Amino acid sequence: MDMDVEEQPSPNNLKRFGLKNSIQTNFGDDYVFQIISKDDWSSMAVSLSTNTVKLYSPERGQYYGECKGHHATINQILFSDASNAHVLSSCSSDGTIRAWDTRTFQQVSSIIAGPSQEVFSFSFGGPGGNLVAAGCKSQILFWDWRNRKQIACLEESHVDDVTQVHFVHEEQGKLISASVDGLICTFDTTGDINDEDHLESVINVGTSIAKVGIFGDNYQRLWCLTHIETLGIWDWKNGRNEVNFSDARGLASESWNLDQVDYFVDCHYSKEAEKLWLIGGTNAGALGYFPVNHKGVATIGGAEAILEGGHTGVVRSVLPMSRFHGAPAPISGSSGIFGWTGGEDGRLCCWLSDDSPQINRSWISSTLVMKPEKTGKKNRHHPY
Repeated sequence: MDMDVEEQPSPNNLKRFGLKNSIQTNFGDDYVFQIISKDDWSSMAVSLSTNTVKLYSPERGQYYGECKGHHATINQILFSDASNAHVLSSCSSDGTIRAWDTRTFQQVSSIIAGPSQEVFSFSFGGPGGNLVAAGCKSQILFWDWRNRKQIACLEESHVDDVTQVHFVHEEQGKLISASVDGLICTFDTTGDINDEDHLESVINVGTSIAKVGIFGDNYQRLWCLTHIETLGIWDWKNGRNEVNFSDARGLASESWNLDQVDYFVDCHYSKEAEKLWLIGGTNAGALGYFPVNHKGVATIGGAEAILEGGHTGVVRSVLPMSRFHGAPAPISGSSGIFGWTGGEDGRLCCWLSDDSPQINRSWISSTLVMKPEKTGKKNRHHPY
């Protein structure tokens, strides 16, 4: 399909990325929650508010199939490691963690947290790599994923929903959790796991935590996004707060010439560039990549990338494919793609990259950018 091309003048440090393709995932007003990809970029998985996961080609946008089985909101999806290359896992408010074969789209195993539980987050790791940890209602549950037997329950460290659990990449025995109670906890998961002996440290953020990520050369720092759209940077090993942006939205809004930043989607870190970006969006669907300086004078810099013209509502997930923000090298043939985004308009958008031949141009297609009727959903959906 032909696309119209418009020149986009921009400062040297600003890149405007244009829409390459748009996929309508829904029939109605369903949401795109999360987009992830396999390590080899052979497919990407998309979780939807219909309690299903759909799989697509990240290079061509081709639809592969869907995984159906959850009967409540899917809160997180993860691809397994190379040893289980065809396995996709998902957790849900229906109290289960399910594994799917991405070749047949059939469920191959299930872990049940409990009849009244919800699973908001999960992570694979542990000293032997055989643990799966789940953040639930004020509890962190552990299973041995090889036999799906529960081996531990931590119930004294948090007093509200556990929104995030992450095994540390280079220290798989360490688990970091975050909760609506405003606490970030670090645990040692060696031996017989319990609250009294294995809780190593507690950070009090002071407000409900939406999302955290571990970054830095030695994975010593942690970024924290809250439900009131503030950003904090912490040294999680010693519990020291390095930066606290209580007015992150205001600072980001001053750093571009579009509408005010209404919410934050995520943070992305480039290990090669040692650089952290805060991704903010508008209710109209525009996105900006704002560099975060957390060393010396703390600042949120001017937008270095703007994704505009693809979405008509709140964006919920960003899948990077470009080395602009430290993503792994994609498969050959997709080097011109900056990444994919998904949002509350039920749409997946694919964006041209800064290393494409059209580096200084914005691709706009009125035939691909559909304008659905307003559904009245203007407020940001509860993040978990």
